[in-house]
Amino acid sequence: MRTKETRTMPEVRVAVRGDVEPASASRAAARVSRLMRLAHRPVLAASVRLTKYGDPARERSVTAQASLDVSGRPVRAQAAAPSVDEAIDRMDAKLRRQLEKSALHWEARRGGRPVPDPGEWRHESVPAAHEPWFPRPEQEREIVRHKSYSLARSTVDEAFVDMHLLDYDFHLFTEAGTGQDSVLYHAGPTMHRLAQIVPPGPHDLSPFKLPLTISRRPAPFLSTVEAVERLGLTGLPFLFYLDAERGRGSVLYHRYDGHYGLITPAA
Repeated sequence: MRTKETRTMPEVRVAVRGDVEPASASRAAARVSRLMRLAHRPVLAASVRLTKYGDPARERSVTAQASLDVSGRPVRAQAAAPSVDEAIDRMDAKLRRQLEKSALHWEARRGGRPVPDPGEWRHESVPAAHEPWFPRPEQEREIVRHKSYSLARSTVDEAFVDMHLLDYDFHLFTEAGTGQDSVLYHAGPTMHRLAQIVPPGPHDLSPFKLPLTISRRPAPFLSTVEAVERLGLTGLPFLFYLDAERGRGSVLYHRYDGHYGLITPAA
């Protein structure tokens, strides 16, 4: 006689910043709690963060972010919108897609990492008509978040999976074949591009299947101050560079609030 497996779902932790009604926070938690039942493995932890910025000039003044720990694999979805309700709806839709993709990747692990059909991620890779961050005056921008962690040693295909399950526009990792700090991001005719500290040779990278273009430009050697100046001048969403102080590949990026975030490898 078979018994149906039951799972105990963790409580969804909610963090709120700005003028967000308690009812909206409860609604976001309920949405995430319901979606957790779609997870292919037990969910060990879940959280939601709602942020409403007070600046009336900001077009998309609300961000909603959901983070799940699915048996040790992080799954994340983030969305921005003009209203709290719309941000929650967009977050809900993105998290559903992330969980569906996560299930496919888990099932395919024994046969190798799945690779998207050409253009599968294209709808998420087309540049927006305007920058997705608040146009804060350059002289007011600061590095308000600095994350430092040990980079995973991964193949390009593994980095691709991690990038999309975490809902990132780029992913900083250590490429398995070359041992170099590397960044994978949306760009080029294949919609995926790899940049490294030193451009790799044709057979240096660990084998992968992802359609990919490889940047032939070495990462610029910059201090943090110089990186901030260059990112401000270029207007790009992020900058991958060789950090002069740490001697490692790092990423400086625009945050939704118009400030900067910095990602560096732990020593």
